[in-house]
Amino acid sequence: MKSIVLLSAGLDSTVCLAHALKESVVELCLTFDYGQKAACQEIKYAKALAEYYQLPHKVIKLDFFRQLDAGALIKDNLSIPSLEKENLDDLQKTKETAAAVWVPNRNGIFVNIAAGFAEALQCQLVVAGFNAEEAAAFPDNSAEYVSAANKALKYSTSNKVRVVSYTQLLNKVEIAELGKRLNIPWKLVWSCYYGNDEMCGHCESCRRFYRALEQANITL
Repeated sequence: MKSIVLLSAGLDSTVCLAHALKESVVELCLTFDYGQKAACQEIKYAKALAEYYQLPHKVIKLDFFRQLDAGALIKDNLSIPSLEKENLDDLQKTKETAAAVWVPNRNGIFVNIAAGFAEALQCQLVVAGFNAEEAAAFPDNSAEYVSAANKALKYSTSNKVRVVSYTQLLNKVEIAELGKRLNIPWKLVWSCYYGNDEMCGHCESCRRFYRALEQANITL
């Protein structure tokens, strides 16, 4: 089997990359620059991860996202909401923060672009970093979404490309534990919504990342 990996350098996509190397021949890592505030750091760390694993890496620029009502991840005049650690499992609050950072059809577009590369490179798989913890608030992280995407890809790709996510049914702690078993390079993970020199530590993505590391007894 051959695969294309969607790589943002976050915890989920990094662990999925490491796992994909055990399950397939990874032909290419794809990182998307869609105008997100963390783009520069995601690209920097994804490139470093690809170099670490000695894999080809390509950045796809998607400027049109700025023309959409694209939420706080992209819009300069909108603040990314912060979420306290004790509220990470409060579904009402996480649905509110998810709505604030929602980017229209982002994963749908990413998956279809990656599927085009997969078909062209004769790969059977697109590997994406989804997880059960955030699927409650982000439906495009869910197993139902992957199943629906795969039904469509049977018709839109000649070789019936499939989306797989090795973290699909895991929460962040379980993903961190899997990353520990796979010996991922933790210093090359970027799990922040911002693109500053260091991860902010207070956005929801950071909160989930650091909570997972703490509960999995991982020290950076």
